[in-house]
Amino acid sequence: MNSSSNGNNAPDHIEIRGARVHNLKNIDLDIPLGKLVGVAGVSGSGKSSLALGVLYAEGSRRYLEALSAYTRRRMTQAAEAKIDSIEYIPAALALHQRPAVSGVRSTFGTSTELLNPLRLMFSRLGSHRCPNGHMLPPSLNVAAERPLQCPTCGVRFDGPSAESFSFNSQGACRTCSGTGVVRAVDETTLVPDETLSIDEGAVAPWNSLMWSLMTDVCREMGVRTDVPFSELTEREREIVFHGPAEKKHILYKAKKTNQAGELDFTYFNAVYTVENALEKVKDEKGMKRVEKFLKQDVCPDCGGTRLCEQARSTLLCGKNLAETTAMTLDALIPWVKAVPAAMPEELRDVAESIKNQFIHTAKRLTDLGLGYLSLDRAGYTLSTGERQRVQLARAVRNRTTGVLYVLDEPSIGLHPSNVDGLLGVVDDLIAHGNSVVLIDHDVRVLKASHWLIEMGPGAGEHGGRVLSQGTVEDVSKSPNSLIARFLTDDEDTVIRKRIDPKAMFEHGHIKLNTDPLHTVRALRLDLPKGRLTAVTGVSGSGKTTLILESLLPALKAQIDEKPLPAHVRSVEAPEIGRVNLIDATPIGVNVRSTVATYSGILDDLRRLYAAVPEAKANGYKVSDFSYNTGSLRCPGCDGTGQITMDVQFLPDVNIICPDCGGSRYMKEAEKICYRSPKAAQDSPGVSLPELMGMTVEQALEFLKDVKKIRDRLQVLADLGLGYLTLGESTPALSGGEAQRLKLAAEMGKAQNDAVFVFDEPTIGLHPLDVQVLIGVFQRLIENGATVIVIEHDLDMIANADYVLDMGPGGGEAGGQIVAVGTPSEIANDPQSLTGKYLSKIVKDENNREY
Repeated sequence: MNSSSNGNNAPDHIEIRGARVHNLKNIDLDIPLGKLVGVAGVSGSGKSSLALGVLYAEGSRRYLEALSAYTRRRMTQAAEAKIDSIEYIPAALALHQRPAVSGVRSTFGTSTELLNPLRLMFSRLGSHRCPNGHMLPPSLNVAAERPLQCPTCGVRFDGPSAESFSFNSQGACRTCSGTGVVRAVDETTLVPDETLSIDEGAVAPWNSLMWSLMTDVCREMGVRTDVPFSELTEREREIVFHGPAEKKHILYKAKKTNQAGELDFTYFNAVYTVENALEKVKDEKGMKRVEKFLKQDVCPDCGGTRLCEQARSTLLCGKNLAETTAMTLDALIPWVKAVPAAMPEELRDVAESIKNQFIHTAKRLTDLGLGYLSLDRAGYTLSTGERQRVQLARAVRNRTTGVLYVLDEPSIGLHPSNVDGLLGVVDDLIAHGNSVVLIDHDVRVLKASHWLIEMGPGAGEHGGRVLSQGTVEDVSKSPNSLIARFLTDDEDTVIRKRIDPKAMFEHGHIKLNTDPLHTVRALRLDLPKGRLTAVTGVSGSGKTTLILESLLPALKAQIDEKPLPAHVRSVEAPEIGRVNLIDATPIGVNVRSTVATYSGILDDLRRLYAAVPEAKANGYKVSDFSYNTGSLRCPGCDGTGQITMDVQFLPDVNIICPDCGGSRYMKEAEKICYRSPKAAQDSPGVSLPELMGMTVEQALEFLKDVKKIRDRLQVLADLGLGYLTLGESTPALSGGEAQRLKLAAEMGKAQNDAVFVFDEPTIGLHPLDVQVLIGVFQRLIENGATVIVIEHDLDMIANADYVLDMGPGGGEAGGQIVAVGTPSEIANDPQSLTGKYLSKIVKDENNREY
């Protein structure tokens, strides 16, 4: 880019100079404004550091600096980025890869705000019920704020406002307070072990929620407390669970003082004990003590609709609000479109205006493949990909201008058929005068960029540089680019030798027979044992229900010899003894979990360093080298490597511990150094704090003579994780990194009895990383494992031996097995939507060798 402004003297690009955030190597960049800028690179190459750590951090921080200190302290602010300068950066918004999970009161309708125009429709256009139960025809009076008068009984009353239909406000069901569920005591939890007697603590809530002397009162109620609970009569059990609140005179002995006494005490049965404790809960800690005895049931008054009877009484075109929100968005759109024509002439303009508001938002959501969701779907049940698309659609609806949007892998969870919708949303943002910087690995998304920046060449210390930049054509011709061959379609994406279709089931079958569940029909499943199977289909087509809610628990039940899930008729999986779900959930909950601790390498390292002569001379044991509890952990940060600073009006800031420099260990630990037996006598060696700062690859080279540790490190390197440092915090790892780290313990074992299920394992992976992962799956299969992947990535699907495609649509339009077979068979199947996109990269089955 040659100039900093266009003909109107307005800047046309952002100027970054000397960026050093995380692993960025003092880079200079000019990034176009008003364009779609794609950021590519392998995992850990510095993409997020550039897009989120520099552009979003500075764009949001500088905007917030214009606000008052009082306002700023109530908002989450990014720390100032480590850069020399950044110019012409707009106010920035980030749409993160993992949006926060919604609370219990959130639904798909509230989070998309589609419920707002729908509630307005019912308020302004609905047929309302008078206090005496008569229905009134639609009237302009509600919009004009005039009272309504019932033509049947003459009573006058105020029409309901939009808030009267809100389950978070006036329209909430009184019984469940608008949540749709009520908590009730789960009697199956009250006596978890019936081999115990009541004296031995069989009645769990009396132990944790009530005085132990309730056992004495129970005895006075006529219940034997010295026999196993299983031997009690029905009458005795009824007294324990539901007995009356009678007052009994008891003798008791205090446990601590051993003093005896007498008192009158009212009997609290087991159920009432829990109900009483729930009523008195004041904090989260108290709720945790009670909730293990509770179950959630659908509210008996509102039937789970969250709405009070009055809110449910208004009808619009023959339906109430609860009935419309239970419809999928695909079904609701034509219903809403038909409302204006059904209204009296004087209400049609109002109806048309509200309809247009609804349809504008709804269209973007259906473009993004969310048409299968109903508005009453609980927000916390939405997947990560669904939540991300909701926030993306909301950003477009707001019609902002002059904003920099930073999108972190928005194609996650998208079927190839929905990528076009995503690009349409991005086009809208740009058309409204915004700029978009988009981190992604999907080649179709990167190809749509006006400008492409590729970071690399490797990860961690091996990354942080600009490999190539320019138009897609420029980058595709760059000799330094790693993504170029994927942009030009020169790369053969099928890299593993797939099985001959005739031999597909030679190792056996895994069969499942189910009844309907959710929107999935009754299915018969037959998968090949010892092969790589991809389960595909649009979002909401039933992949998760079939594999994670049906096949996975059915296999576990068979292995553990327990009853099958209620909807599973039968499962046949001969010689399967283990089933492993490897998903992308974060590893660990805080910074104390690191690559070294999770992989077990730190335990071996502690033993190694405890055997060093200097350690023995100082009396150090293996336990002393733990940064969590050992005597050598840094006292300044308590072994976390960082401290939190309270900066008054600014948000708390985490900084590297000044005492240990982030190593987690005190200075004494640096004096204990390990030297390879083959190293020179004057070699200084390496301390454990230094080693924790090394990457897996560096540690592998240093410890190549220590077989057990070397083997563990080699597995991590083979999984493509060689760039991670041993001390890297595991909660901060990407979904793909977390999946591969979870796999580390399984590699190299005989897996003939194992089934591995992967839920979208390519999330966050560069096409080169996908090839590494395919190699990992091949190793598992060579060791006898059966590998099942739920997947949207076409490269992964093309490398599968067998594909099972769900659909044809999402929600009620899905739930069926559309096609099964080899990738080529799926590609040639006109019934398969996945096959339409797969056909572009899969060659004819007959044109390759097995």
